[in-house]
Amino acid sequence: MAAVRLCEELVAGSYDGSVTLLCDEDHPPYNRILLSAVLEGTQPADALTLRSEQWFADRGIDLRLGARVLEVDRERNEVMLVDGTRLPYDRLVLATGAIPTLPPIRGLVRLDGSLHPDVHAFRSLADCRRLDVAVKPGQRAIVVGGGLLGLQVARALSVRGMLTEVVEGADHVLHSQLGEAGGRVLARDLRRLGTEVYTGARAVRLRDNVLVLDNGHSLETDLVVLTAGGRPSTALARRAGLMVRRGVVVDAHLASVTDDRVHAIGDCAEHRGRTTGFVPPAWEQASVLARHLCGEDVSYDGSRNVARLRATGLDVAVLGDPERAVGEIVEMTNPIVGSHRRLVVQGGRVVAAALVGDLSRVGLVTQLYDRGTVLGVDEPGQLLMPEAAAAPVTLPDEAEVCACAGVTAGQIRACSSLEACRETTRATTGCGGCTQAVCELLGVQPELATS
Repeated sequence: MAAVRLCEELVAGSYDGSVTLLCDEDHPPYNRILLSAVLEGTQPADALTLRSEQWFADRGIDLRLGARVLEVDRERNEVMLVDGTRLPYDRLVLATGAIPTLPPIRGLVRLDGSLHPDVHAFRSLADCRRLDVAVKPGQRAIVVGGGLLGLQVARALSVRGMLTEVVEGADHVLHSQLGEAGGRVLARDLRRLGTEVYTGARAVRLRDNVLVLDNGHSLETDLVVLTAGGRPSTALARRAGLMVRRGVVVDAHLASVTDDRVHAIGDCAEHRGRTTGFVPPAWEQASVLARHLCGEDVSYDGSRNVARLRATGLDVAVLGDPERAVGEIVEMTNPIVGSHRRLVVQGGRVVAAALVGDLSRVGLVTQLYDRGTVLGVDEPGQLLMPEAAAAPVTLPDEAEVCACAGVTAGQIRACSSLEACRETTRATTGCGGCTQAVCELLGVQPELATS
């Protein structure tokens, strides 16, 4: 997803060099964030394609599918593919993303090294298709991992009619984004929707269709989906001798600190000691790098974290780091209706936020967060009130609606249709969390967004 965004920005900036895009998979780049929607059945698989093969051809970009890179030869400025092909480069951009890691559960891997047939990873379109075939309504499924991906997969399986349970080793679900109060509300919502949640427990063994937890519980299951654990894909960079900590260490120009001819963006990049796992920073990095390669004097100073949970019946938005940000806490929790809202305010400005349940005010909160607007003493509390108790809000043109692509309400209103909006602004093509707001601004029915 980061590489496609880079190509789009290079085209927009009239980059005067040739561009080659090497794809490990056999199909054009697609939106991984919406894989759970394909599994759920609310999106067709072909809707995930970010840009068609013809789009790349029309713009002179050499798109090579099924082209796995074996090595990077920095002395010769070449990359070598597994088939022996060697391609020269003046600039190399690594956008290798992240790869899943296997949790230490005995029985996941058979003696021949293959994954147990009832165990599924969920990272690629191939994984999604394999799991889709395995779904049997009425059977039991266990999702290992209560993060964003795990909850999306759990909801998809539940919607498909499977009896689904979630196992999370931390004290509450979504522990990387939410505090305990928000996690409790979310777990209650999951149980209300028919998905049992086990927290503070780790799976340790799979045997005879039984998953054994470290607290002594045993859960019968027909399939297991692994969503806990992932790391930046850095093997290629390590073999090339680039500095790698958790990710490929890059500077303000997204260039490797080892070799300024090599850049890294997205999940595989580490900037100022941080790696990310979300679309907005990956696309922001791609935009900055494209402008730099087109000759602009720009630098990358770090991304704001914006996370959205996209799953039927569950609504979560997180801005910044609401559990660790410094400031005064304004919080309201109503577990009965499944609502939790937390703002961190410093110097009158919203520096982080977490919203679970009703997201009707997420657009306004995001605008205030992005612009650093100084609030009055009563305004933080008013932002936490339910929409029905607050005055209706009309988003100004400069308010950001799509956090992934950085699209404002004014840019959306200027589009003639949803299709035109997607083509020209890329709104709704990231996590999909802005679809409802975009449709309202355009005056179209939300269901058209998934047709």
